[in-house]
Amino acid sequence: MIPVFKDDEKRTLLFLGVSLIALVLGFFDIGTISLPMGWSINLSWIAILLCGVPIVKGAIVGLVTEFDIKADVLVSLALVASVIIGEIFAAGEIAFIMTIGAYLEERTVRNARAGIEKLVHLSPATARVVRDGEEQIVPAQEVAVGDTLRVLAGETIAVDGVITKGLTSVDQSVMTGESLPVDKSEGDTVQSGTVNQFGTFDMTAQKVGEDSSLQRMIRLVESADAGKAKIVGIADRWATWIVVIALVAAGITWWASGEVIRAVTILVVFCPCALVLATPTAIMAGIGNATKFGILVSQGDALERLAQVGRIAFDKTGTLTYGKPTVTHVESCVPGQSDAALLAITAAAELRSEHPLGKAIVAYYRQTQETSPPQPDAFTLLPGRGVAATVGAREIFAGNEALVADHRLELPAPLAAHAAQAKAEGSTVIYVMERARIIGLLALSDTLRPDAPKTIARIAATGTKLVLLTGDAPQAAHHIAEIAGIADVHASCLPEDKLHAIRQYQAQGEPVCMIGDGINDAPALKTAQVGVAMGGVGSDIAIEAADIVLVGDDIKVLPHLLLLSKKVMRTIHVNLAAAMALNFVAIILAITGILNPVVGALVHNVGSVAVIINSSLLLTWKSRDDDVRR
Repeated sequence: MIPVFKDDEKRTLLFLGVSLIALVLGFFDIGTISLPMGWSINLSWIAILLCGVPIVKGAIVGLVTEFDIKADVLVSLALVASVIIGEIFAAGEIAFIMTIGAYLEERTVRNARAGIEKLVHLSPATARVVRDGEEQIVPAQEVAVGDTLRVLAGETIAVDGVITKGLTSVDQSVMTGESLPVDKSEGDTVQSGTVNQFGTFDMTAQKVGEDSSLQRMIRLVESADAGKAKIVGIADRWATWIVVIALVAAGITWWASGEVIRAVTILVVFCPCALVLATPTAIMAGIGNATKFGILVSQGDALERLAQVGRIAFDKTGTLTYGKPTVTHVESCVPGQSDAALLAITAAAELRSEHPLGKAIVAYYRQTQETSPPQPDAFTLLPGRGVAATVGAREIFAGNEALVADHRLELPAPLAAHAAQAKAEGSTVIYVMERARIIGLLALSDTLRPDAPKTIARIAATGTKLVLLTGDAPQAAHHIAEIAGIADVHASCLPEDKLHAIRQYQAQGEPVCMIGDGINDAPALKTAQVGVAMGGVGSDIAIEAADIVLVGDDIKVLPHLLLLSKKVMRTIHVNLAAAMALNFVAIILAITGILNPVVGALVHNVGSVAVIINSSLLLTWKSRDDDVRR
């Protein structure tokens, strides 16, 4: 077999090219080949054989095996009828233009999914594992949790893990949409599929194989199916009835006029191709657009459902906030001791701590001072209290109020006021003591994402209502909500409380979009009209429960997603209206005899091509104030 025939796209293009030449020759009456015994063949038969036979074959198979009375059935009837009445050129043109329409549809869908399918090809085949001090190149699927991997400059990271040695920048653009590389250092996490930009670093594998971020995203991609949308089903049902109506209309016209050519023309123009193409092309183009912004749509009808949402419910931790504690305030109460000195001595005391708050203090010190704190000479963990450490000649204690009570110390009034204010804002307070005196405190909290207030304002500007559903205490919940700009707050929520709140809103006629990241959000994500999960920090259960995933945890893409869903639905409605209007006009002209099969095929397929082009515009659509791409 000629190699070109192994590639469906190349084969289609070859058939279209040969058919076009044959039709041009046939149109100018130079496309007839004389045969012995006075026979002759119109070259338009080439188009019928190359383009028309696959259409007829597909229609017969669908009709016989699935009783699928759809567009191909009507196209095949029109094609066969044109051949029977001697309109060979019209039959060839029908087959040629229908094939072009099918090719354009496939091309549009392929382009729409191109950004998503990049993920499938990102999985590196091998990984550089360090064992017994030596590097070994092994298949990526053989990497185990806990293995030490070495990643060189320019290499793609094979699994999820944490950097244990080295500094670098990582290109996360395919996964998160970020245009600039992200600096990474020891203790930072890296994801599979991202690219090391410079330098060499060692990492410990944490999620491998099917558990890695890239493979999880690939599974989401593979589940995306525009055919799941409810509106697609409506269009298909319309198409089935249109086939029946077309046959009846053609029969009546033939009986009333006595001209079979009018009946054939009706079959040609009545084909519901544009109607059937109107929805899936728009939805797939919308999915492709979303992918460019780091949004993966895992359910085909999610954009349709999102366009109907009247309220968005946010989880707090990991969604509006980063989901991890950081130092927000340092307060020294010893004359001559600066806040920076207090931070340094506390970080040194916490350096060997495995507690999340201790690690947060050390990380904050490294981030702000760009160096590591000094090593303590001695370290003791005080379970349920804090830590004790000897740093130089100083004996330092850092911990909670229970630790302060154990030392029978009282907070100085100014420090007590700072502590009360920090707690009112939802912060956790770490008290620092040296022997028999309190020398200061550190406040830690889960910080609001800097883009959250602007994102909330842009969502509110679309007319969508907002609500915060969080398990945090009322003080912390209202503090974050006030800064973010959310008036409606439900605090101290258990998973069933979030579920109940969403059901209440939806029972009142307000479809809800739930945005969350944790396991406790999974029931709410599943119950909501649309569930959106934070893909980076989100739990596997939350991601599986959601319809849409924000790959890079970037909530500022939400306004674009909302506006995109509405734009997709407007495009679908325009496509459907235009397709039905064009069909109606063409049918009237066919019944009156103004259109013949050749012109009818051209007019009909102009509508199909227009629908595809209109849907394709969604691939590059952006709202006027869209600034989500960095």
